[in-house]
Amino acid sequence: MVFLFQIVFKWMKLYTVKSLLIYLSIVTSFVFSETIYIVPIDGTIDLGLPPYIKRTIAEAESNNVDAIIFDINTFGGRVDAATQIKDAILGSEIETIAFINRRAISAGALISLSCEKIYMTGGGLIGAATAVDMSGKKGSEKVISFMREEMASTAEKRGRSKAIARGMVDEELNFSKLFISGDSVLVNDIEGRKAGKLISLTTDQAIKYNIADGTSEDLESLLDLIGYSDAIIIEKVENWSEDIVRFLTNPVVASLLTTFGFLGILFELQSPGWGIPGFVGLTCLVLSLSASYIAQLATMSDMLFIFAGIVIILLEILVIPGFGIAGIGGFALMIYGLYLLLLPDIPVGEEVVSQAMDGFFIGLVGAIIGLFLLFRIMIKTKFWEQLTSPNIQSKEDGYENTFGWESLESKEGIADTDLHPSGWARVEDKRIFVVSEGDFLVKGTRIVVLSVDGNRVVVRELIK
Repeated sequence: MVFLFQIVFKWMKLYTVKSLLIYLSIVTSFVFSETIYIVPIDGTIDLGLPPYIKRTIAEAESNNVDAIIFDINTFGGRVDAATQIKDAILGSEIETIAFINRRAISAGALISLSCEKIYMTGGGLIGAATAVDMSGKKGSEKVISFMREEMASTAEKRGRSKAIARGMVDEELNFSKLFISGDSVLVNDIEGRKAGKLISLTTDQAIKYNIADGTSEDLESLLDLIGYSDAIIIEKVENWSEDIVRFLTNPVVASLLTTFGFLGILFELQSPGWGIPGFVGLTCLVLSLSASYIAQLATMSDMLFIFAGIVIILLEILVIPGFGIAGIGGFALMIYGLYLLLLPDIPVGEEVVSQAMDGFFIGLVGAIIGLFLLFRIMIKTKFWEQLTSPNIQSKEDGYENTFGWESLESKEGIADTDLHPSGWARVEDKRIFVVSEGDFLVKGTRIVVLSVDGNRVVVRELIK
């Protein structure tokens, strides 16, 4: 900026007043030009969308942007996600404009109503915002009441009709007149004004009843209409981390992560020590939890339940012999925490709780079935054969089913891994697969060979 004024000062000495005025106009337009953010909201509104909207609004405020235009074309999505976006828009100090580029249905209608101004394309549509469950059925009265008043309070904040906003949610409402700008207006062209019908407004109807402020066919003409034709336009898009969060919070991906997480942990409990299944399962759970926390689906208490359960299970696997009360308790804590993740952080009815339980139960059953199938496949592989009975030889090859370890009876050795109750031990410089007499022995325990029956070597802890 100092450099620019230095140039201006030189021009004052060297050039004409006319040239100076031209240059000052250029500098002024450069310094004081308006900036507009364009933020697209299309497709399904999910829990990965609010972090992107909040970041964009915060960035716009820090950069003193003049206005944000939300380019909306959506059939709706999650109410809790739309509520977070609505709160962020209402809390913004920057002018917010909704450009309904064809449709703003359900959760999209709530987001549109939260903006200071609404413009729609010809043939556009806004409304049909009743809350439904996963099967498409109408939500409980508690959920409908929440959504109805959420829409009404948002419309009231922006000076729009509360009656129309409520009628978009609850088809049991009816009216014949509206008070708009202090005048009583007869309503006879909205089908949803009748009981049993939800309100959805066309572009002309939305403008007539003061829901929308005007119409425009594209962003360029909209900018001309609202006086920002010369503004600097910046289209904001999701960054890579927000794309990842939206991908991980996708219901299909989230259920798969939970299932594989259970599979890994459950399979690890069947194996001594800590290996690949546990690592894969833990990674899946961490990804699921991280995305849920960022998307505000997980609260800190949910995370504490899950991490406490994981820590207890790890202690049971790595420190405490066997799998007993501690392991079962840790597993129960983790299951409860994962169940809480499925409940949205807004008032919900019994059907939402039921859906959360059904979804979690399906994921858990899927994990158990997957573990069973995986185990059935594993026991038929050469890897499993080598793991349980390495170097096995058949009679067809001229060998008996023995390694000649009978001479090791009464010999002393040391546990080379944890014996839970099976594992590896070293006896007379031989590393052999053994089974303890019944106790769970930790790595490094001195043992003695009790008996050898073919490939089965039974040991017990050596007590002196």
